Amino acid sequence: MIPIGLNPTTIGVSSAWWRETAIAAEQAGFKGVWSWDHFVSRGKKTDPVLECWTTLTAAAAVTSTLKVGSFINNVMNRNPAVLARMLATLCDQALGRVELGIGVGGSGPELTSYGIDLPEPGVRVRILEEAVAVIRLLLAGGPADYQGEFFSLHEAYAFPTPQPAPRIIVGGEKPGGARLAARVGDGWTTNGTDYEQLLPVHLEELARVGRSRSDVVHLIAVDLARDVELAEQPLIADMATFLGKWHDRGADEVVVSWVRVHERDALLDAAVRAGLAGSR
Repeated sequence: MIPIGLNPTTIGVSSAWWRETAIAAEQAGFKGVWSWDHFVSRGKKTDPVLECWTTLTAAAAVTSTLKVGSFINNVMNRNPAVLARMLATLCDQALGRVELGIGVGGSGPELTSYGIDLPEPGVRVRILEEAVAVIRLLLAGGPADYQGEFFSLHEAYAFPTPQPAPRIIVGGEKPGGARLAARVGDGWTTNGTDYEQLLPVHLEELARVGRSRSDVVHLIAVDLARDVELAEQPLIADMATFLGKWHDRGADEVVVSWVRVHERDALLDAAVRAGLAGSR
């Protein structure tokens, strides 16, 4: 069975609920838990929203084998040099159980109210490419020098260095993101509904830059249908078969996106029935 992770909601839930979900996910056999990177709810702006990296740090502290990662970081939210230091520190605390999902960001409600810039998508692709370069340089320890269009480093040191370095998973739901993941990512993530359409674009870019399909892991984001009873959904009714079908379509891993409170236990039960813990 290919690995599967959970992306529990961070909106309208407590830190205690998120920690409990991480513990239960590890026990049920999920590979990892992934956190959104939003500061404000897309619905009611007074809804509580957990911050991505402090939430992941807390989850890592109460688990021992579970991976923790962002799904996905908005590149506009944090300076990449600072993000690299956050990653390295969490890797040191969690013994390498850390993943970085990062993308060009979208039109979250926090951007205007928080004064976060949102250049047009083509510019954000260039920003993301530079950000990944900066992060990789600093994860190696330095001294690092870099002069780009958006970021710079001058004799920058960054210790401790994470061993192993966290995978950098590039989110790409458009052709530009699929190409960027092919150029600079250890992985590519996109929605399951977009995968087949974007795959030829991604593979073409891999060939152009001299990389192979095996160089980039594909993490497919799947959603539970909102208008179908939980027990009737293929992922919950027969998780092993669901994952097998995605493996046949080319996925290396699956992430269940935006797991709401009332959906969590059904997913945990499905994992137990599928024998997920025994397949790791």
